[in-house]
Amino acid sequence: MSDFYINMILDDDQLKKIESAELGDQIQEIDGKKAVQVGMTKKDKKKLLKAFSDLTFDADNACILPEEPNNTLLEIIVDMKSLDVMKFAITKLYNPLAGRSVSGRGASGM
Repeated sequence: MSDFYINMILDDDQLKKIESAELGDQIQEIDGKKAVQVGMTKKDKKKLLKAFSDLTFDADNACILPEEPNNTLLEIIVDMKSLDVMKFAITKLYNPLAGRSVSGRGASGM
């Protein structure tokens, strides 16, 4: 069981994608809406907070990603046919060099 979660609220098209990936049994109701929960570690949470500074977690240690990364995560889930995707997905969702200049840290500039 994970310590932290990403709640993915599903619209009709996303619901169909989850069901087509044979993950229909993972769909649950969260705040009256159809959703799936993707578990993550404390380290994943820390990386997501660096990538998305306005991300907030509720009392159940769950968050909702902004639309673009949410769609990226959904595609990964559908491709892998699993909700256990964070080891791979974090590399797509978190870019540690985002916002840094090319001549930033570690660059010799020569």
